[in-house]
Amino acid sequence: MKKSVFFGASSLALTLGMSGTAFAQDAQDTVDDEAFDDNIIIVTATKRAEDVQDIPLAVTAVSPAQLEKQGVVNVQNITQVSPSFSTSQAQNSSGTVVLRIRGVGTTSNNIGFESAVGVFIDGVYQSRAGIALSEFVDVERVEVLRGPQGTLFGRNTSAGALNITNKRPDLYEFGGFANATYGNFDHMNVQGAVNIPVVQDKVAVRLTGAWRERDGFVTVLDRNGDFLEDSNNVDQYLVRGQLGWETDNGFRGRIIGDYSKSTGACCAAIEILQSPVETAGLFGLVGLGLRGGMAGPDVALSANDVTTAQKALDNQIATSSAPHLSNSDQWGITAELEYPISDAIDAVYIGSYREYESQESYDSAFSGLDLFYVLPGGGTFIDTMTHELRFQGDAGRLQWMIGGYYSKEDISQAVNFGLGEDWGEFVGGLFFAPTMGAFGANPLTILSGGIDPGGITATNQYDQDSTSWSIFTHNTFDITDQLTLTLGARWSDESKDGGYTQTAVDNPLCPGIVSNILGGGVPSALLGSTLALGCFAFVAPADLPVSSVLPLPRSFQGTFKDDELIYTVKLGYSFDVPVNVYAGFTHGYKSGGFNLDSTAATVANFPATLFGAEPVFQDPRFDSEEVDAWEVGVKARFLDNAVTANLAVFYEEFSDFQVLEFTGVQFQTFNVSKAISKGFELESTIRPTDGLNINAALSYTDAAYPDDCATVDEPLRVQNLCGSPLTNAPELVAIVGATYDGEIGNSLAWFINGQVRMESDRRTSTQPRAVPSSVAQVGLTDPLPFDIQDGNTKINLRAGIGDIDEAWGIEAWVTNLTNEITRGVTFSTVARSGSRSAFTQEPRMYGVTVRSKF
Repeated sequence: MKKSVFFGASSLALTLGMSGTAFAQDAQDTVDDEAFDDNIIIVTATKRAEDVQDIPLAVTAVSPAQLEKQGVVNVQNITQVSPSFSTSQAQNSSGTVVLRIRGVGTTSNNIGFESAVGVFIDGVYQSRAGIALSEFVDVERVEVLRGPQGTLFGRNTSAGALNITNKRPDLYEFGGFANATYGNFDHMNVQGAVNIPVVQDKVAVRLTGAWRERDGFVTVLDRNGDFLEDSNNVDQYLVRGQLGWETDNGFRGRIIGDYSKSTGACCAAIEILQSPVETAGLFGLVGLGLRGGMAGPDVALSANDVTTAQKALDNQIATSSAPHLSNSDQWGITAELEYPISDAIDAVYIGSYREYESQESYDSAFSGLDLFYVLPGGGTFIDTMTHELRFQGDAGRLQWMIGGYYSKEDISQAVNFGLGEDWGEFVGGLFFAPTMGAFGANPLTILSGGIDPGGITATNQYDQDSTSWSIFTHNTFDITDQLTLTLGARWSDESKDGGYTQTAVDNPLCPGIVSNILGGGVPSALLGSTLALGCFAFVAPADLPVSSVLPLPRSFQGTFKDDELIYTVKLGYSFDVPVNVYAGFTHGYKSGGFNLDSTAATVANFPATLFGAEPVFQDPRFDSEEVDAWEVGVKARFLDNAVTANLAVFYEEFSDFQVLEFTGVQFQTFNVSKAISKGFELESTIRPTDGLNINAALSYTDAAYPDDCATVDEPLRVQNLCGSPLTNAPELVAIVGATYDGEIGNSLAWFINGQVRMESDRRTSTQPRAVPSSVAQVGLTDPLPFDIQDGNTKINLRAGIGDIDEAWGIEAWVTNLTNEITRGVTFSTVARSGSRSAFTQEPRMYGVTVRSKF
């Protein structure tokens, strides 16, 4: 890591903050997203339209102009404008997106897991982060709400929330815009919207659309080194229509309908550390070639060779035995109604219905070998319905709100898994060293009585029906003209019915392996490996009679039910100068649920069961997550609002923190007794002249599992986390940027914008070190290789010129100027002990955009 560069820029951000210029949440008013509207920024983070500087809450709000100038095209790009927000993504675009705020998030890859960062679009909760990945187009404002938000935003906001508001229909004027972009990787993007008043001042229609296509930036080769496909590509479109109205008596509302589709394939994994089987050439001894068709450069990737591992990442080359096919689409309808019951009381209703569907097939072993696949024919289906009704108003010094919320979600996921023709020889390579080839090139065939693993398939079905309802209140009382008290509470009730069944299986191999194990025909040294690879969890038959003794898939169906009181208490004080201070406490909550995986209910105490021990079965449920959060903040304006300065200091303690871990052969869920996130955030803007806007931000976050996060009685995988930082939670993130707007004569306007984002080192996998085999080894095992992503700096630039009235404009832009190749997720490669692979983040992108407004 180049610490001098990072800390130099961090010092600049800190200097700006300490000189009274901490961060300004630079969202624009809903009417004009280009002007600063006297530097007053209106947000709806409290479900009321308020000046962001007046609310006792840490909020970053981003306007459409900022989204465009920073190249923020979807939720994942918000990292470029909010230092406390981060995101990562693994092998598919629909179910592996993880959002984090203040270092806290919930690992994905399991349809039963819900995000700790709630995403709300036009007031509607999006039940999975992957559902909210559509294009940012015709957006009025994006708000990043930091810290637990359960009292106002309800479900699954223990870490924070994203509040995204699209532009409403304008009842008064016809207008619209059109944008077109072309860039490297054949990046093409078209966006547009048109607003049509149907009944002047009464009814309007707004139509919005976007299409984006881009080739992948990871080159995927087959086992022979020939081109197979480009991965990490984009191919998607979105259409949205709105009908908005307002009557003479103040009844206003809008109906929103949208449809989006994506066929982009994401994401290929790049091998950065070869297993000992690869480096020893054992694959060649069983007929699979010297390297067995694995990814990476021709030279061996050793555990200590950081340079070679980075070279593998920089090359952006992966290996696979099959192309990644992906297809997802969704549609939804939202109703937003506001009715003034009286001059002091309003009723607000927001209801929605959404259907989401995705199908994916890909090489799940990330290898050129014909090993293990998610096959075509399965799919994920999610239906969600939500209703919220609230009443709010003013009663003298009291601003009050009461309401109720109800949601219902149905999930159905079918996954077709299959083993390829090389699986038997692959296991032969793994077994060769410990057996000296005693079982030949295909040991599973011998150990199962003559059955070849190639072509084995299984279809696993996961289902979950969820119902959530709550009642809530949120009230602000002006004790004096300067001192305010905020009290909020929500009673939330969650119930889920979930389960796993196997709807089809063609696997004679596993019963043969099991028979040989029980008959004593498998050497004790190979017992665990033979069972794990011969009865590979994803394709193993479910509910075999021996599943009460051996850790084999068992179907389950169960109920999860929980309720919780969520509440917040805050005090705010406004000084005569434009400085507000606040302090508050919030108790937040995120529901538990089911580990929707085929191994969720297996025997937990194998191999003791082989020797007569009473079997103990894993509970497929995981507990709800709770958080107690304290926050103190200062928000200030200076020099006629030319400078804004905000500081937030926070301490958040999580109990029963939810974790999902991939072990190389299965997904495991568990709760960690304690996790803590603490730190501070400095954010600022300075406008020294009419044309110049400078922004700076610095966040320090110590997000970690404390040393006492588990007892000696808890599983070793839980104890192993204690004392380590949370995944993808850098301690320091700094953002420094500037925009200058100028004019040429009376007809042309121009701008130039630059933004630098720097982050310190971060850990990129679930476990910090190898899970020990005994309590005595906790904290003593070797750190996992290549787990740490070094600190890095990424630079974005954009410049443009156009008509002063914005009738036309042209811009040139580049993101990640210096082409920093970084990892979002590092993991132990499927079934290959000692191998490590990684999913990379975007390299340098550049292009030209033309814009027109009418």
